[in-house]
Amino acid sequence: MKILVVGGGGREHAILRALRKSPAATELWAAPGNGGIAADGFVCRAIPATDLDAMTAFAKEEAFDYVVVAPDDPLALGLVDRLAEAGIPAFGPNAAAARIEASKVFSKNLMKQYGIPTADYAVFTEPAAALAYIQQKGKYPVVIKADGLALGKGVLICPDEAAAREALHEMMEEKVFGASGTRVVVEEFLTGPEVSVLAFCDGETVKPMVSSMDHKRALDNDEGLNTGGMGTIAPNPFYTPAVAERCMEEIFLPTVRAMQAEGCPFKGCLYFGLMLTPDGPKVIEYNCRFGDPETQVVLPLLHSDLLTIMQACTNGTLADTPVEFDKGSAACVILASGGYPQKYPKGLPIEGLAENGQLAQSDAVVYHAGTAAKDGGLVTAGGRVLGVTATAADLPAALAKAYAAADCIRFEGAHKRTDIGRRALAALAEQNK
Repeated sequence: MKILVVGGGGREHAILRALRKSPAATELWAAPGNGGIAADGFVCRAIPATDLDAMTAFAKEEAFDYVVVAPDDPLALGLVDRLAEAGIPAFGPNAAAARIEASKVFSKNLMKQYGIPTADYAVFTEPAAALAYIQQKGKYPVVIKADGLALGKGVLICPDEAAAREALHEMMEEKVFGASGTRVVVEEFLTGPEVSVLAFCDGETVKPMVSSMDHKRALDNDEGLNTGGMGTIAPNPFYTPAVAERCMEEIFLPTVRAMQAEGCPFKGCLYFGLMLTPDGPKVIEYNCRFGDPETQVVLPLLHSDLLTIMQACTNGTLADTPVEFDKGSAACVILASGGYPQKYPKGLPIEGLAENGQLAQSDAVVYHAGTAAKDGGLVTAGGRVLGVTATAADLPAALAKAYAAADCIRFEGAHKRTDIGRRALAALAEQNK
């Protein structure tokens, strides 16, 4: 099969490498891809993921047998719908189902209507009304979310009224997230361990993948600004079999059934961002696609054939398709540009990698998130530059391998957290007492 993966980051690189293990995947392309993905032997074509006309024309012209649409924007814009019209099967939800991520208002109202546990909330189109509600509640911190997509940055946690006032002003009046901030969700602040669970769905059946833990803050000890993720581990020790069973009954199955009932069955990868609160597991957010960088630890542990599973999601045969994971652990350390997630330089030479963008002497995998080819080498081209992932029999060994490999790679101003997995290790130690 000739397969196209839409997107150009670390998540897409992880998907491509997992698909490469499938005997049926004889030709793998990426659009737009990046320098490191191309160096790793995948064919890249520089088409923006959001250019639906160009992407659909390209898919038809190259006669792809299957397309995997990985990022949120093209899913929300309806790329899967466009490909279906062109007669090309694709992995991912259609635009109607992608609203579960593309509109916070849609997803919160869905949870409320179908009794899926989530934080208490209210929706506003006027900053004054939102502020009055926050003042009336008088509970801080308070969470303010832009309704639409905002590159994972449209959620602000406000410690007091002044911060809430500023957040509403930025979102609703200054439009820092564009039209995404026209409506906002004001939400209670939940506490407890966070868990990410990606799940394969075919509209009716849901099969969760191994759980993971993301580290969103830029600096050690969960300090600094919120980023798209500075590292991940899997499985998440807080996600015990008892919690998993409860999530399946109270969250996963009800969500899939709710989407069916709304006339927009979800096919693809449904991401559940969960908080294990003192009152039980609750949904913080849904994503309509593989999480980044969670994918970089989940897919390396996948034992079953990814292409077979993806096609089963598209064809509605997931119930009869095995989805099995290896017993070990995985850890991913992100190497970011100095200054990320704010201003950072680009075009800095990356040292320590072989010609194929991997490490010559290492059993770790390097996933390229923000790299470009220049003068026969690779240079930085984004905030999150590389994800270095290792698997092992247990978490301490996976972390040791990932950090040892990450230490071999250099570029000016490179920044990584040194405490990825520390909370998970503490939880494991507590459980083993």
